[in-house]
Amino acid sequence: MGTHDEHSSFIKTPQQLIVVVVLAFVVPIAAILLLVNLLLAKPSADPGALAPEAVSARIQPVGRVEFGAAGGAAAGPRSGEEIVKAACAACHVAGVANAPKIGDQAAWRKLAAEGLPSLMKVAIAGRGAMPPRGGVADLSDLELARAIVYMADQSGAKLKEPAAPAAKK
Repeated sequence: MGTHDEHSSFIKTPQQLIVVVVLAFVVPIAAILLLVNLLLAKPSADPGALAPEAVSARIQPVGRVEFGAAGGAAAGPRSGEEIVKAACAACHVAGVANAPKIGDQAAWRKLAAEGLPSLMKVAIAGRGAMPPRGGVADLSDLELARAIVYMADQSGAKLKEPAAPAAKK
């Protein structure tokens, strides 16, 4: 075991002694100055903090609800390709949760044989992991049918795309 000398110090050189002596004076003086500054400082507020504009900026809501069509929304129903790219492709390209893959001719031929009305019922109600209307609640029946026809036709089926309803006069 090592022996311990009771009379030895951690200060071994004159430079260490100088540093310790200087710090012994500087640290307490700095602490005293900081405390005096804290006690004598007067709290102040921004004079413009209570201006109506500043108050309303601080309390404004995080989000806003606006009613009406989205600013970038196109007039009229979207095409099947637009809907597939925006929503359906997430599952139907990779076959997530047994979704028929776009391009799988055997799977889509079997589905197309059931007919568009049957496919529409499944798409409207949802099946398995697919939520109703593919998770896009604002899809019209026409848009949903266009998306189904687009995916089926990309997979070799020959479904007829439904026509848009005639404009009312």
